[in-house]
Order: sequence, then structure tokens, then C-alpha cells
Amino acid sequence: MVSNKGYMFFILSKLLVFTITPLIWILALLLFAIFSKDEKRKRKCLRWTLGLTLFFTNPFIFNECARLWEIPATPFSKLKTYNAGIVLGGMSVNDEELNRVQFFRSTDRLLQAIDLYKRGVIKKIIFTSGSGRILRPEMKEAILLKPYILKMGVPEEDLYIESESNNTRENALFTKQLIDKQKIQGPFLMITSAFHMRRGLGCFNRVGISSEPYSTDRFSGKREFVFDTLFIPNISTLNDWTGFIHEIVGFITYKAMRYA
Repeated sequence: MVSNKGYMFFILSKLLVFTITPLIWILALLLFAIFSKDEKRKRKCLRWTLGLTLFFTNPFIFNECARLWEIPATPFSKLKTYNAGIVLGGMSVNDEELNRVQFFRSTDRLLQAIDLYKRGVIKKIIFTSGSGRILRPEMKEAILLKPYILKMGVPEEDLYIESESNNTRENALFTKQLIDKQKIQGPFLMITSAFHMRRGLGCFNRVGISSEPYSTDRFSGKREFVFDTLFIPNISTLNDWTGFIHEIVGFITYKAMRYA
């Protein structure tokens, strides 16, 4: 069960997402400029609006910032054999109208885990993910995705799911309970997005689960000094910044709360 404190933290974290979105900052400045009667402030706000828009839509700047934050990918040559891979969810949503699951870019976490399982790098898969949604708490991702994982060739005896967690802190707490109950021994390999790995490792270490990182779906890529990357705005980069800033603020918050 989730405590009242944990639930309030979950609600506040969802509300915080709205205030730390670059698009909201840009729109707020633009609206202020439109309705301001002070010409000096109007021009200043318009300059800031343009500046922030160019900054947050520049692929090169984002790539460099992501490179500093993300935990690098691990080559196969540096992997050993792990008793279990811990896969953090947050990769899908259930489409009730079409009665099927729709997947996001972070699905790479699961695909990489299955590949590692079939290579013999990990012997078992622990998939941890509850709802993560305020309005539909009953839509538990781990339960929804279990049939997919089984169809991909992972036998049920090698698959453990944790479906009560709503955030990374609870991922760690409830996975710890599952590991203790099932008497699963390490070593463990954590499989999650590169930008999310710092928070994941911190939370799991805090509850006593030591694991090595295996970063997936990295934002940062090869450094390219080409014209379109350096100078042409990309609207998708604005969306990438939203998730990136949310993760950094989340990590700082978790550190302050001693969750990581």
C-alpha cells in the first residue's frame, strides 16, 4: 500500500511538471509581452521569448547538456552475468478505445532487457511499474505488459513483476520487498533510460539494492558540427528538454528528500 505521504508526493510531482516546462515559460513571456503596456518591458519579454525559443529548440545545445547528465551506455564486452535485470517502467499507455497498449521511446528499456536475457547476460527479469497516473490508478503497467513479455520468449518462471509503484522511489521500495520475499540474490543490472539512471541507481541503493547500470534510449548521440544541428531549430528538441528538465528537478528533489 502507498502511504498518504507517498501519495501527496506523487500528486505534487505531477503538478510540478507543469511549472517546469520550457513551453510554458515561453508562452508566459509571450503573453506578458502582448498584454504589457510598458514598451520597454514588452521588448525585453519579446527578446527573452526569442532567446528561450532558440535555446530550447537547438539540437546541438541539448545534445551537449544531455551528454553531461546521462550515464554512458555499457559495451557488451564489459558486462558479466547477472542473476536479474531490474527494468523500470514508464514506457506505455493503455488505449482503452482500441483495446491495446501504445508504446513510447522508453520501450527500449524492455527490448534491451529481453535481448540481454536471451544472450544469457541476465538470468531473470524484474519489471517494476504501477500506474503513475492520477486519474487511472488501476491501469498498472507491469500487469498490462506481462503478456507481451511472455510472448517475446521470457518464461513465466524467469519473470517477476511489481505493479504497485507510482514513481521511482516506490519502484525501489516495492522491488526490495519482492526481492526479499522471493529470495532473489544479486548481482543485479539496472536497465533504464540513460537520463533516468542517476535517480534509479540512487533510489535502489538507498533501499539496499546495489546494481550496475545499463543505460538505454540515450538522448545524447554523436557530436556533429553540421549546419542543421548547430543552427536550425527543431521543435522535437523542445519536447526533449521538457523530459530532461523534469528528470533533473526530480533527481534534486529526491536527493533533498533523501530518497536517492
